[in-house]
Amino acid sequence: MPKSLTPRLMDLKIEIEGYARAFGLDFFETVFEVLSTDELNMVAAYGGFPTRYPHWRWGMEYEQLAKSSEYGLSKIYELVINNDPCFAYLLEANAEVDQKLVMAHVYGHNDFFKNNFSFKYTNRKMVDEMANHATRLRRWIDKKGVEKVEDFIDVCLSLENLIDQHAPHIKRNPDPARAKEQENVRAEGFKVDKDYMRPYVNPADFLAEQRKKLETEKHAQKKFPERPQRDVLAFLLEHAPLEDWEHDILNVVREEAYYFAPQGQTKIMNEGWASYWHSTIMTTRALRDHEIVDYADHHSGTMAMQQGKLNPYKVGIELFRDIEDRWNKGRYGKDWDECDDLRARRNWDKQLGHGRQKIFEVRKHYNDITFIDEFLTQEFAVEQKLFTYNFNDKKNQWEIASREFKKVKNKLLQQLTNFGQPVIDIIDANYENRGELLLAHKHEGVDLDPNYARHTLKNLASLWRRPVGIVTKVDGKGLLMRHDGQTMVEKKVDL
Repeated sequence: MPKSLTPRLMDLKIEIEGYARAFGLDFFETVFEVLSTDELNMVAAYGGFPTRYPHWRWGMEYEQLAKSSEYGLSKIYELVINNDPCFAYLLEANAEVDQKLVMAHVYGHNDFFKNNFSFKYTNRKMVDEMANHATRLRRWIDKKGVEKVEDFIDVCLSLENLIDQHAPHIKRNPDPARAKEQENVRAEGFKVDKDYMRPYVNPADFLAEQRKKLETEKHAQKKFPERPQRDVLAFLLEHAPLEDWEHDILNVVREEAYYFAPQGQTKIMNEGWASYWHSTIMTTRALRDHEIVDYADHHSGTMAMQQGKLNPYKVGIELFRDIEDRWNKGRYGKDWDECDDLRARRNWDKQLGHGRQKIFEVRKHYNDITFIDEFLTQEFAVEQKLFTYNFNDKKNQWEIASREFKKVKNKLLQQLTNFGQPVIDIIDANYENRGELLLAHKHEGVDLDPNYARHTLKNLASLWRRPVGIVTKVDGKGLLMRHDGQTMVEKKVDL
């Protein structure tokens, strides 16, 4: 069971919170709880929440975390939930310097959750909502049986990424009331001021022609859906022939997918911002002389480059520091961009001091894609030794492919767009007038994995109760993959 803070930890909380507020961080009330290693692994397996619906997935997560911790391969230092109040967990066995570091890191995350635009529409009472989800699904388990419900949850979880991650911020579909109003538009001809002039200005044959034209246009717009639908789960909830229990479970999975989506959209920024503040608070305020070595060891371990993948902590903190330095020295704008004197650029310092203000502005208005696109410079890429890499089949090892700035930046943006996953839209829910569901893969540098595609189509067909297909490109040629729930058929098509 979670333990409340000891008097000493409470003193540290008050101290670190005071530093965070003094630096201008704005956050929800923070509730820290102390857990043992095993308890922390259990909570982490649930995604940081104390209660989730029952499913074997959480057990697998726990086993992986427990084994990794037991063999010394990894250790959870901080776990924090986007909620109001914000819940965070401290490891009981941590030294005091680690507890301070974690607290400072948590206040950075808390500030980011509260102020970054990506989290504006997230449920700030998600701890309670997760408990409600667990209760609802347990009731369905009691009614339908464990195996039946768990199998259906498996299907839903395999589709949880088929959402429109930007939907909370962008209104893609027409307003239902307006669409209904347009559907009921009548042909009334030209407007006239005098009623007695109406039959002369709008003769009967003219009105009949206009009505026929409107009917033709209305039927021409009957494509279903009228425009591509990115939120596949929402479309299934609205149109698939689901039973009540299936609808409820799919809705739970979709709600949780949207809650976690902003964390995927801001991983680099969020970890970078939290790391920036734990570093600033510890090195300028909270660190004692005898704690320097331990702090440096643990901080450097977090910032270490990871083989084969990007370290969001390292890239995030360094890019925030770079922005702060550039805006302090005035290394931005027209004059800076047009200066080609290397000595002048190296010594450039207008002493503007706008750096801290700028990074607070950035943490509010950007996500990872816009953050990288706007602020990743060639100088930064060179300084941080960024590069692209490929796997050499002949040598059976990873190798540096390029250090060219444009290629590095484009590769990074490609990995971040839609979480590096294929972009999928529903384009026809009555394909070839057979009630089949047709999706389209918007090929933007990310190929479909054939095995994943087959399983996904099979699971979609089980929800749609009719065959489901997807149009994609393989080697530059169009391909239609179609699954009827039992068998998979692939054929070439023109795009």
